[in-house]
Amino acid sequence: MKRILFVQPAVAPPGGGEGLAAWLIEALKRDYRLTLLTWQPIDFEDVNRYFGTDLRASEFELWTMPWAARLAKLSPTPVVRLKQLYLQMRARRYAERFDAVIWAANEADLGPGGIQYVHYPEALMKAPLSWYHFSAATVRRYEAITDRLTGFSLERTKRNLTLANSEFTARAMREVYGIDALVVYPPAIGKFPEVPWEQRKDGFVCIGRIQPEKSIERMIEILAAVRAAGPQVHLHVVGKGDSPRYLASIRRLVQANASWVQLHENIARPELVDLITAHRYGIHAMHNEPFGMAVAELVTGGCATFVHNSGGQVEIVGNDERLIYSSTEEAVNKIIRALREPDYQANLRSYVASRRNLFGSERFVSRIRQVMSDYFRAPPDRNGRAPRWASSPETGDERPGRRP
Repeated sequence: MKRILFVQPAVAPPGGGEGLAAWLIEALKRDYRLTLLTWQPIDFEDVNRYFGTDLRASEFELWTMPWAARLAKLSPTPVVRLKQLYLQMRARRYAERFDAVIWAANEADLGPGGIQYVHYPEALMKAPLSWYHFSAATVRRYEAITDRLTGFSLERTKRNLTLANSEFTARAMREVYGIDALVVYPPAIGKFPEVPWEQRKDGFVCIGRIQPEKSIERMIEILAAVRAAGPQVHLHVVGKGDSPRYLASIRRLVQANASWVQLHENIARPELVDLITAHRYGIHAMHNEPFGMAVAELVTGGCATFVHNSGGQVEIVGNDERLIYSSTEEAVNKIIRALREPDYQANLRSYVASRRNLFGSERFVSRIRQVMSDYFRAPPDRNGRAPRWASSPETGDERPGRRP
């Protein structure tokens, strides 16, 4: 049985990246001897309860570095890059003991070659500067120092087999690094019971972090215009506030529209599932979301979900023009038609039902197992050239490289 070193900064709820890591471990545990390298011990009971996995400590060898984590906490700044590159450096030291090394938190230097799952290229992430950054030049110097301290090599990251969460992300990887990525859509978290359309309410649900880039105010604006045109829909906003100032502004906006908008903060998973499956529609307004786990959960839960015409979320709804909008006016018109025309609504409902299982955990597990089988059969060469199957897109067929 081949041995795999699975490296992940943390495996703990909540978080889409952590959920993806948990399901990757679930997919691999049956066929391989897994060693998990993380900063801190994993609470498998908590992980299983939140993400719907079935992981047990007895199934793995777990290596942790709590002393390093405690040392990192002494820093007045997060030093995220330093911590991640240090973890990768440790992984490289152990790599020769394993048949493969996997990292599920974007680009990684794993040594001669490994497998990296990219949610979005870090080279394109432009986080706002905090007080400890001082300036962009300081950030660049910090990056150069951490690269040198940990022996990070960008060229080695290009030798990995790269998995991407969407075609949108795969295109970004090609543009930034000139490498091809195999698209493997992440699984929507948890199980959603099938609730008949007739038993659902003519309302909307939006889920996700309550942050400015999510454009929650735009969703309220769109549905307010729908209501002004006649259909008296309502909206449930579900999420956790990571930006205090933005959260306060959304609370004020919800209060101003309290007759039809309700805010749910930090609700339990069963309550979220009940909300999704009790409603017919979902809405999402973020521009250029790399994938859109919230959209995948809404679609998997049976909601006809309207999304902005950008990023990876359009792939989740199959690039269907009925569910994609580029402006507030276009969104309002498409939503009103879906609400008012029974035949149009029935066709839309059938279409959404046909996509419910595309983002299920079973499909993800099957796809990852096939990817790993193909990887060991024909891994990337020493120059970073991946086998032909590794550049194929995600399709309805489970086997990478096959086209319908």
